[in-house]
Amino acid sequence: MAGEEGIPRPGSFSTWTTRRWLRAGVAASLTVLVLLGVMGAWVLARTETISRELVDTKSPAVTTSVRLESALLNQETGIRGYGLTGTQDFLAPYRQGLTDERAATASLAELLAGDAARQDSLRSVVEATEKWHERITRPIAASPSGSPVALAGERAAEGKTTFDTLRAALSELQADLRTDRAKERAALWDTMRVRNWVFSAIALVIVALASLVFEGLRRGITRPLERLGADARAVARGDFEHVITPTGPADLRRLGEEIDSMRLRLVRELALVEEARVRLDSQTANLRRSNAELEQFAYVASHDLQEPLRKVSSFTQLLQRRYGGQLDERADQYIGFAVDGANRMQTLINDLLDFSRVGRVHHLHQGVDLDSVMEQTLSALSVSIEESGAEVTHDALPTLVADPTQMGMLWQNLISNAVKFRRPDEAPRIHVSAVREDALWRFTVTDDGIGIAPEYAEKVFVIFQRLHTKDAYNGSGIGLAMCKKIVEFHGGTIRIDPDYTKGTRITFTLASEPLDDTALDGAPLADSSLDGAPLGDPVLADAVLANATPDGALPGDPTPGKAAPGASAPEETAP
Repeated sequence: MAGEEGIPRPGSFSTWTTRRWLRAGVAASLTVLVLLGVMGAWVLARTETISRELVDTKSPAVTTSVRLESALLNQETGIRGYGLTGTQDFLAPYRQGLTDERAATASLAELLAGDAARQDSLRSVVEATEKWHERITRPIAASPSGSPVALAGERAAEGKTTFDTLRAALSELQADLRTDRAKERAALWDTMRVRNWVFSAIALVIVALASLVFEGLRRGITRPLERLGADARAVARGDFEHVITPTGPADLRRLGEEIDSMRLRLVRELALVEEARVRLDSQTANLRRSNAELEQFAYVASHDLQEPLRKVSSFTQLLQRRYGGQLDERADQYIGFAVDGANRMQTLINDLLDFSRVGRVHHLHQGVDLDSVMEQTLSALSVSIEESGAEVTHDALPTLVADPTQMGMLWQNLISNAVKFRRPDEAPRIHVSAVREDALWRFTVTDDGIGIAPEYAEKVFVIFQRLHTKDAYNGSGIGLAMCKKIVEFHGGTIRIDPDYTKGTRITFTLASEPLDDTALDGAPLADSSLDGAPLGDPVLADAVLANATPDGALPGDPTPGKAAPGASAPEETAP
């Protein structure tokens, strides 16, 4: 019964849990079954008692009384015949009757031991029998044989009266015994009917309890669980607005409320996720647009930077070729600095373009035999390998699904670095190994060079981070950064082994199958035919000279003596 505010009161059925309902139902069922069982046991015991009394006492008592009557009749017949004839043959039934009489009397006395009334009746029969024997049978049986017994005639009337009294007492006893047997039979039938009714009631109660248990489980557990499951499936199918209605016992209602609370939380979380997704889509679109603009800007800026660099390099080379030796030594040094700076700037720009192309221009996944790629790399680096006396060995390398161009760039950077950073006056020894690890291949490039200190193990993979000056080791500091980008583009990782101290050991992993990835947004930038043209190339310088105007300007340059917007004009023209 609920309280005034609709809250279930303590002890009301609405607060009962499934366990409590089951306990109460089992306890009630067991109580009813125990009561019915006790009643059934009592009925069975009663039936057995009456049956045993009837079979072991009442019916045998009636039968024994009939045998006693038969024994007395045999004695009366034998004595009467002996008294009339004096023939000894008539005494045989008499003597047998005496034996049967004693046996029947003893049996009746034993059968009627617990019945005082019937014992009194039996004593009356015994007393009448003893009087009959004393007055009639024994005196006649003791008389001499051969002639009719005179005593029999004298006591004929007395004998008849005494025997009639005996038979009357015996008949009364038999009537009482038959009455007792009939009562026991009636009691047995009554008990059997009660037994049948009790067991029928037990069967009906069991069926009723089974029905009640089934219906209780269906209404209290099965139906609420089915409804809860249907509501949960509706929510699982995406209908998050579907309200879960708690039903059934208290614990199932709590479960329904908790699931509905979880649904509401999911609704809130989904709303937040949807809001975040919208913001993320907007930010992603902005990032794509910004990346595309930055890529285009980087591409255009790098190409626009190369043209002035080519011009600066070409004109400084012209100065070096035409006026070399005519100026002082410091002027020649300054011209050399200008040419070197322009060349290094061109190298940096080209390296940046190569770095930006990883995963954007070169992203063709196909089967790549790394053994073949390694041989091509060693062939391309044959000059530096031969000059340094390097010994490069490698294990059997697998075939992976990857971009062939990037794999070539990867091996070329790793092998060239191992050759470059060798110990002075020592021929480098380089070994490449490959081991399968589940879905990845782990590669190791080991050399005996100058090594990398552990504190710089992460720094070397950052673009343009150099550990040595350009005078000690040339390069732009972009090689390992490009290796890291290539490895990560192929689903792997790369690192320096800090435990290896005899040189440098670089380990990296590559996926045996391509990962699902999305190419960088934005249109790929077109390659320029001039991207890879080295500055300071004599052929390029001659081409510039050949196409120069008589005043020393390049085709398309401003009129001699006038500077291009934002640029300074040469101090003097070519002769």
